[in-house]
Amino acid sequence: MRVIECKGAGGPDVLQIAERPMPQPQADEVLIKVAAAGLNRADILQRQGNYPPPDDAEKDIPGMEVAGEIVAAGAKARRWKIGDKICTLISGGGYAEYVAAPEGQCLPVPAGFSLIQAAALPECIVTVWANLFETGGLKPGRTALVHGGSSGIGSFAIQMVKAHGAKIFVTAGNDEKCAACVTLGADYVINYKSEDFTAVIERLTKKHGIDVVLDMVGGDYVARNLSVLATEGRHVSIAVQGGKSAAVDLWRIMRDRLVLTGSTLRHRSRPEKARLVAAAEKNVWPWLNEGKIKPLIYKVFSIKDAAGAHKLMESGAHIGKIVLEAAF
Repeated sequence: MRVIECKGAGGPDVLQIAERPMPQPQADEVLIKVAAAGLNRADILQRQGNYPPPDDAEKDIPGMEVAGEIVAAGAKARRWKIGDKICTLISGGGYAEYVAAPEGQCLPVPAGFSLIQAAALPECIVTVWANLFETGGLKPGRTALVHGGSSGIGSFAIQMVKAHGAKIFVTAGNDEKCAACVTLGADYVINYKSEDFTAVIERLTKKHGIDVVLDMVGGDYVARNLSVLATEGRHVSIAVQGGKSAAVDLWRIMRDRLVLTGSTLRHRSRPEKARLVAAAEKNVWPWLNEGKIKPLIYKVFSIKDAAGAHKLMESGAHIGKIVLEAAF
């Protein structure tokens, strides 16, 4: 089969077409003919040599979510049958014509969705569910702050929070991105380049603060996020684009009983990923089937131009998801 591999660590141009043996599904896996793969920030980091994949993933083939058709199944795979259209969360190797995936990490394609749309779902939805709803404990009627509201994660977070019956504040970097967040349903959108989000939130919440912050920035944002948390609020870190170190006010954490936590998804065990996928299917897939949530896809690239897709993501110009169509 053909794949897109990283010929060493470096810029987008290290992504090249190569040939690899066809994967063989293990007993609890299914083999998928890939129609499309979602692009995620972790793919960029892996290509750069800054995010080694787990042991069960291809070391030099990016791609953590795909959609396609099942063409074979292992002896213990029971739920899915050959010909089923699914999307799946995987540890890596998605930039390929075929991929083997644990059946517990596969999800049905929502009603009316194309495989291109379905490829944009698993990574972001499971990440948002795990961090904002499970770890963050967001409840209906409460408030959330999400940085990068126009990103793939942010675009799903806005819609999921609104479907859940909570209020959402987001930040974005220009007027076009702010407008997109409003269209998605954000209650309050703050242009972080022209406004101080801490001052805006203090004013809008009348100093009550935010119940849950989902942060992809890190660095000096952490202290600023903690300053706008309500009593017993939770701060959940899922990326460190602005730096992996932060100075925090421990007294405020103690006084207001704040929780500072975080996670990654890729290195969790297969049983834990299967649990999260099942939770996403139970809680979020009804919203997708009812049309309450839709992926915001900015651009679809041929997988042969994976380098161009990576360049676009690194530019920061996109709004929503970037998808690779597996047309080799």
